Amino acid sequence: MWLIKNRSRGFYLCFVLLLILVTGGSAIAYADSGTATIAIHSGPLTEANANNQVSLQVKKKIRQVSYLLPVTVTDARGSGNGWKLLITSTTFTMTSMDKDKKKDKLPANASYIVGVSVSCSAQSTCTNPVNKVTYPLLLPAGNPPPPPIKFFDAAKHSGLGQFGLSMMVNVTIPPGTEPGTYTTTLTIAIANGP
Repeated sequence: MWLIKNRSRGFYLCFVLLLILVTGGSAIAYADSGTATIAIHSGPLTEANANNQVSLQVKKKIRQVSYLLPVTVTDARGSGNGWKLLITSTTFTMTSMDKDKKKDKLPANASYIVGVSVSCSAQSTCTNPVNKVTYPLLLPAGNPPPPPIKFFDAAKHSGLGQFGLSMMVNVTIPPGTEPGTYTTTLTIAIANGP
């Protein structure tokens, strides 16, 4: 009997302490209520790529070479107006030319963008871009570079945040091309709207 009375007292004591905690917790939660004003400023629309010069090693029996070009896009404007990436390039030319200059450069239609992969940067909150560009897409080339073309876009209300893009390019090597190192310079720009 004595054991039952002590258990009952312990139960009642626990119940009272729990009730005090719940009531006290509620009072604390409402003690800090009020209003606050936060100013949020929009940021820029930018793109950056680590390297705008690409070099390829061409060997006699190779007919296609591929490369990846990383691009970082930041849309911190908060407007949801969308954006587009534009690209153009110089013709792939061998760095050490010999007498036959026709064999020391690749044709203007040698490079095709075959796809672009996208991922949200780790330190960003993103709304993934909705891209309406179809691939493969001829990467324009010439000396001087021709007008740029759109190679990726973000439709309205998409593409907000910071993204890492990786552009995959296939380069066709025509038969009879001199072996060696070929280099091109890419020019990438970003513009408002899809």
